[in-house]
Amino acid sequence: MQPLIDTPLWLAHKRRALARPVGGADFLMRRAAEDLADRLGAVERKFARAATLFCQTPAAADVLAESGKVTEIVRVEADPAFLEADPAFLAGRQGLVAPPETVPFEPESLDLVVSLLSLQAMNDIPGMLAQIRRSLRPDGLFLGAFAGVGTLSELRESLLVAETELYGGASPRVIPFTDVRDAGALLQRAGLALPVADVETVTVRYDTLFDLVADLRAMGETSALVDRSRRPGTQRLFARAAEIYAERFSDADGRVRASFSIVWMSGWAPDASQQKPLKPGSAKVSLKTILENPDRR
Repeated sequence: MQPLIDTPLWLAHKRRALARPVGGADFLMRRAAEDLADRLGAVERKFARAATLFCQTPAAADVLAESGKVTEIVRVEADPAFLEADPAFLAGRQGLVAPPETVPFEPESLDLVVSLLSLQAMNDIPGMLAQIRRSLRPDGLFLGAFAGVGTLSELRESLLVAETELYGGASPRVIPFTDVRDAGALLQRAGLALPVADVETVTVRYDTLFDLVADLRAMGETSALVDRSRRPGTQRLFARAAEIYAERFSDADGRVRASFSIVWMSGWAPDASQQKPLKPGSAKVSLKTILENPDRR
């Protein structure tokens, strides 16, 4: 399979962001962690052993610890620097370093797996989900969030129009994202039961395109496409893109909008105790009868 993401470059961007922290630039991770807490709070059970996969920050592991629902938590990261920046890890939290796109656990050894804002940077999402499925014990739960279709659509359009206008053609500068409809199919393909996928769009406002790009750099989310242009973006290109961005995506006060679509996925390792859909033809009351008799609804 031809890779889309230059994984070593993606990791280099993340390490640079870790070494040069910018206050407030982790707003998307904090938002995802808050959503994780809400979703985990709706699950009425406890988990003996959980793993957080390549989340880059301790936010997901902190949510699991604070929930009181997880006995043992293991953070998995692609670089020890991400673990060493975690005070809880230094105080004894379990951590593993593993190559990206791997799930370094024995089959059926985990009760809960969590992934926040990293699956969009995986070259083989179906393979990653299949590994997660194998690592889960029967009736184990997977919860994941990643950037989906619609993320940075304004930036993508502005750069495309500017580069085409200036150079007669454009190179990809924003990674392709997965649609929420495909997310449910990916869960089923991986063999996860009771799959659910939904999307939430977060709109953030900036003074200019350059402020957005600064935040993306602080997140470690500048382009790591394999097929990215090797020609550095010129000042002229970004100046024109900023003009187009302001023309097309600004509010009345002159500030510009940036969209982030967060796709959430959940699925369970199959287990005999789980609810099963009724077999076709097994219903005791026909839909026609219900529609013709409102009192039976």
